[in-house]
Amino acid sequence: MDWKKVLMYGSFAAGAILFFTGRRPVGLAVAGIGVATLASEHPERFEEIWEHMPEYIEKGSKFVDMAASFLEKIGERQGGGVRNIPVAGGGRY
Repeated sequence: MDWKKVLMYGSFAAGAILFFTGRRPVGLAVAGIGVATLASEHPERFEEIWEHMPEYIEKGSKFVDMAASFLEKIGERQGGGVRNIPVAGGGRY
């Protein structure tokens, strides 16, 4: 596998994990590295993604809303709210 692909996919995966574990600014920055690598390696693919970005944002927004709703329901059942749900790594940061 090409090192640029490893950098791209690794950045996207690490960014997603960081984003969903509460480290949003760092997650977005790491994912940005993947986007920059994608843009430099495949400009035509990046242009296609850019054109479909509103659809992706809408789908991502729906997913985040569903996940937040799910976590809220779990928190209510535990009686402590969303803040008491354990996060990967044992802590918020």
